[in-house]
Amino acid sequence: MEMTIHWASMSDALAMPDNLQACQTLVEQLVITVAEQQQHITALEDKHLAQQLEIAYLIKLAFHRRSERYLEDPNQLKLDLGNGDEAHDAAEGLHDAKQEQAAADELIIAEHIRKKQAKAKKPRNEQLPAHLPRYEVEAPATDEQQHCEAHGQRKLIGYDNVETLEYVRPQLKVRVTKYPKFACANAPECGVTSPERAVGLVEGNRYDTSIAAEIITGKYGYHLPVYREQDWFASSGWTPSRSTLLNIMMQAAVLIAPLMKYFADCVREDTVIGTDDTGVTLLLPKDIPPIDPHDPRSRRIHEVLTAAREKGEPSVGAKMWAYRGVHVPLNVFDFTVSRHRDGPDEFLIASGYAGTIMADCYSGYQGITLRSDGSVQRGACNSHARRKIFDARSNHPLVASVLLAMYQELYDIEDRGKPLSNDARLELRQQEAKPVWARMRAYLDSPVVKNLLPKEAMGKAVAYLNNQWDALQLYLTRGDIPIDNNDAEQLMKQVALGRKNWLFIGSLAAGGRAADLMTLVSSALRNDLDVCSYVKGVLDALLSGSTDYEQLRPDVWAAAHPDQIREYRREERRDRADRKQFRRALRRQAQRQAAR
Repeated sequence: MEMTIHWASMSDALAMPDNLQACQTLVEQLVITVAEQQQHITALEDKHLAQQLEIAYLIKLAFHRRSERYLEDPNQLKLDLGNGDEAHDAAEGLHDAKQEQAAADELIIAEHIRKKQAKAKKPRNEQLPAHLPRYEVEAPATDEQQHCEAHGQRKLIGYDNVETLEYVRPQLKVRVTKYPKFACANAPECGVTSPERAVGLVEGNRYDTSIAAEIITGKYGYHLPVYREQDWFASSGWTPSRSTLLNIMMQAAVLIAPLMKYFADCVREDTVIGTDDTGVTLLLPKDIPPIDPHDPRSRRIHEVLTAAREKGEPSVGAKMWAYRGVHVPLNVFDFTVSRHRDGPDEFLIASGYAGTIMADCYSGYQGITLRSDGSVQRGACNSHARRKIFDARSNHPLVASVLLAMYQELYDIEDRGKPLSNDARLELRQQEAKPVWARMRAYLDSPVVKNLLPKEAMGKAVAYLNNQWDALQLYLTRGDIPIDNNDAEQLMKQVALGRKNWLFIGSLAAGGRAADLMTLVSSALRNDLDVCSYVKGVLDALLSGSTDYEQLRPDVWAAAHPDQIREYRREERRDRADRKQFRRALRRQAQRQAAR
């Protein structure tokens, strides 16, 4: 009965004609309708798949491990690209190079195992640091422990010492400086003399530089907003107002401003600079500043803030830029009201910089070579290009495997070139990395890659490679240019962590001060310094009138204050590098064994 109703309803909907010609026309139209519906269904399926991939990607960002480690499957079928063992060995001297690499990998593995075994055999030191102050207390003994029923009073024969580490909250104390006053007896006309008052960070020298150093380190080293720092100080017995903390920090920023300009000049002397940017929220001021003809940034500030005011927006999306010297160990931050090319242009071109910058494919960077008349070259980040391929590997696993394997070769070459001089590293890149890039070019031009849809993930990844091809290979022309911009991009975490806590920047002036204070703290962290001690040392020197800015550079200051270097950070970095080198050597060894 249900079947009869079904067909009857279909018959009524179709209104079947009586003649053959009309039936044929109807069938043709049905075929067209079915084809259109099938296209619509296919489009919906593609949209559903894209949404599933996007959801999976967001879940990965939120919960999965962030590692982009790629291990080539030894069982993966290989494409014959003319780069097999026989083709490689045919090149003069390449076989010897492979043998040397195999021997070097064996040494790396053996050294790593030796260090690990030595560390395991070394007895763990449970002693507390000897330099910490100690005080003694005697545990109370009961009468039963001190007296024996049979022999009477027991004799004290010694002590067992147990050391227990205690934590005492930071203690605040008030320094009272007594300035003597002198006058001539019975001669008031001579007046009163007294020692000159010391210059303080704030009026009246009410707060020592150690207070300012703690505030700055708390906000930009530990990413604490001011209201949490208020609680921090209150736990030590002093409850300052937030305006007091902000005023102290503002005065410190004014004091270090010339030093930060010197830091920026030092970074601009580097031959290679890594740069990146991230967003920060700037609250819209009540009064929009007018255009200042002497300030090149004032026009852009006026335009951005005026546009936000007209739209009724309470804030604007400002930018914090980072400039990291590759060879000069300084990190410099810069604040702008928008992500406009004025930012890097003013920091680099207007200051006469001539060299290479490592940056992403933002249009403001891409045209910087033309705008600087060739004095600034841009190198693209290969980590960006590789990441796009890695993220699209589920769509086209075979294409991703080939490209990721090539990037694995390139990074293995860089790993071996790290301890070499610039000239030796350049020679290594020319001999080994350049042929890999040639193979990659041939593969990207092959039909299997050319036929990728441009709007899918792998198509976009390949388009990024093609569009940035020359910039991605710029590191092949010089030995001092890194293969990627990862170190500069890592600096964005310092901004992001702070942004998550202090949420916004209150004014234009506060944005510039924040950039300077972040420069000071970040540069100290890069040189493994105790940030609070370094900041206090800088403030004390500047208050005393010192203009020897070179001695206040964190790398120079560290050499003069070795006790303020956090050696455990350097050890952690060395251990991390050793483990990475060991894993790569182990993988290369396994690949050679699988190829035999």
